[in-house]
Amino acid sequence: MAQRPRWNLNIFAAAGFVTVALDPQGSTGYGKEFTDAVRNQWGGKPYNSLMMSLEQLLETHTYIGRNRIAVLGASYGGYMVNWINGHTDVFRALVSHDGIFSTIRTYYSTEELYLLEADFEGIPSDNKAHKNYKKWSPERFVQNWKTSTLVIHSEKDYRLVVSEGLSTFTALRRQSVPAKFLYFPDENHWALKPANPLCWHHEVLLWISKWTKNDETVESGVLIKNIGAKPHVQKDIFD
Repeated sequence: MAQRPRWNLNIFAAAGFVTVALDPQGSTGYGKEFTDAVRNQWGGKPYNSLMMSLEQLLETHTYIGRNRIAVLGASYGGYMVNWINGHTDVFRALVSHDGIFSTIRTYYSTEELYLLEADFEGIPSDNKAHKNYKKWSPERFVQNWKTSTLVIHSEKDYRLVVSEGLSTFTALRRQSVPAKFLYFPDENHWALKPANPLCWHHEVLLWISKWTKNDETVESGVLIKNIGAKPHVQKDIFD
C-alpha cells in the first residue's frame, strides 16, 4: 500500500523510533458501531482506548523506553494531541498538525458542518449541544498543558482554520511550555507540494528527537501516530 507524504511510517522507523499506529474507538475498519463510538465522545472512549493500548504495548514490548514517548496527530489526531496535553503528562513530546483548540470556534469557521453537528448532536446555539461542544473542547484544559509541543498549521486549511493552530501555540507559550510553530502559507489540510513534506518530516524528526533523546540509556524511543513558498518556523514569539 502506498504511503501518503505526511504519514510515511517507514521514515520514522528509519530514524530509529519504534513506530506504532493505533486504532482507537472511532476508527474505521471494525464496523459501524466501533466507528460511531466517537460520537459525543471525542475525548472519551477514543482517548481511553489509546491510553489502554499504549499500556498494553509497553507491557508487551519491554525494550521500549516508557519515559521517552512522542505522540503525533493530524486533524482529529491533532485535536487528540491537544486533548492528551490537558489530561496526562506521561509523554515527552507532542506534534499537533492542523488540530482543534476550540470546538465551538471550529464549528463557526469550518467548511464541514455535518461532522460536528452529528458528533456533538446539534449546533452550538442549542443549549444541550452547546454543553457537548464545551465538554470536549481542549481549550477548557489548557491550564494543565505541560508537554513540549510542535504545532503545525497551514494558511489555506479551511477544514480547521489557521487560528486553531495559532491559539494552540499561544496557549503553550504563555504558560512557558516549550513549543514551536511550523507554518505553511501555501498548503491546505495536508502538506502536499513536493518540498513541503520534506520540510515537515525534517522539523518533526528534529522535534521528537530533541525531546526523546536520553544520553544515559540505550532504550529505544517510541513514536505513536494517532494519526512553493517557504514554510516558516516560529519559536519564541513571547520571549
